[in-house]
Amino acid sequence: MATINPYLNFPGTTEEAFNFYKSVFGGEFTYLQRFGDMPGCDGMVVEDKNKIMHVSLPIGKSNILMATDVLESMGQSLTAGNNFYISISTDSEEEADILFAALSAGGQVEMPLEKAFWGDYFGAFTDKFGVKWMVNYDYKQASSASREAESTLTA
Repeated sequence: MATINPYLNFPGTTEEAFNFYKSVFGGEFTYLQRFGDMPGCDGMVVEDKNKIMHVSLPIGKSNILMATDVLESMGQSLTAGNNFYISISTDSEEEADILFAALSAGGQVEMPLEKAFWGDYFGAFTDKFGVKWMVNYDYKQASSASREAESTLTA
């Protein structure tokens, strides 16, 4: 079954915000990637290269707070109402396809559901009610689950 987590957008202050959240909730970032680490960003200004493309901070047992910086140099803008997404992590590509198709019906697709450069199956859209969603299937999670199942069977 899918899990749902908040995904926040910041106007270049993601790192500051997440260091604050980390000081409040504790824990460690499970993922932190800067825009400069992305393919195709060679011509990006140095200030933007250092901004956060994606960060994840686990909170509690199964919640993950995630975020990115919104870059005006990439044609993005931040206004009240688009500073967050609901992020759905699915258990399979099929589940991702079903949820993406159903929730995006009548809405506006930002990124079609496809294999992303970081290796996951990902898409984003705004539904017909104006709510922003991301759907993600992590292939590495499936491989890990398969390995765990195999080790249980052979034990």
